[in-house]
Amino acid sequence: MASTREIRRRIRSVKNTAQITKAMQMVAASKMRRAQLRALEGRPYHKLLEEIAQSLVPQAGQLRHPLLNPRPVRRRAVLVIATDKGLCGSLNTNLFRELFRRHGNDRVYVSVGRKARSFLASLPNSTGATLLAADFELRDNLTFRESKRISRFLLDKFSSGEIDAIEIAHSHFVNALVQTTEIRPLIPLAPESLSQGQPAAAAPEVPDNFEPSPEELLDALLPFFVDWNIYQAILDSLASEHSARMIAMKNATENAKQLVGDLTLEYNRARQEGITREILEIATAQIALE
Repeated sequence: MASTREIRRRIRSVKNTAQITKAMQMVAASKMRRAQLRALEGRPYHKLLEEIAQSLVPQAGQLRHPLLNPRPVRRRAVLVIATDKGLCGSLNTNLFRELFRRHGNDRVYVSVGRKARSFLASLPNSTGATLLAADFELRDNLTFRESKRISRFLLDKFSSGEIDAIEIAHSHFVNALVQTTEIRPLIPLAPESLSQGQPAAAAPEVPDNFEPSPEELLDALLPFFVDWNIYQAILDSLASEHSARMIAMKNATENAKQLVGDLTLEYNRARQEGITREILEIATAQIALE
């Protein structure tokens, strides 16, 4: 059994750790509320964009819009949105595990967040080509205008023919306790994929004659839809990150308190054994003197 001095030192260390994890839990809870509000507020707007796009695509007839028409995929880009910091449970692990399972030599990656960059740099690559096409910074207060740099980079690569399809991988915020991994196609925008795999809502009635034409609206709407899709994914990832970190730090604090209790019990036993041993030594010495 460890000495009482060593146990006291471990108790102090665990208590200090519990104070740190408790503080991190409170900070994550505060950030989570703001991030959750931003993520949830953007969803109705995203749904409205989907409904407008769904209603315009049939009106456009045989429009050959590059963002709507698939082409043979020789090179696929994957936008990976992860966290900047760790200590958020299995959030990044679940995302990276699914990315590794789908990894292939026909893929290049664009990372958002330091954890995504570190993971993508470690992926196996038999072709010798660079897997990481670009890396972007992730901040809690990232604005829509700043996130457009990501979407414009991807759209430029798609328009130039360097890549033929784009996917987006991120953590989807469900609630404070549940965050899921989501990997879905982003470009080309097939009409049935505008609702992200959900049954398409009934398209609202659109007049036969209106200005501008559906073609002109799609030219402006579809790039903007991609912009907002990426921004909404970033908001979801931030809300997922702070929620997962709050839960992880809460569990760490509770585990530390339980460990302190176990160590205190061990300390009391060690102290009791030491007292009993001293009493026995004194009694034995008295008997020897007699």
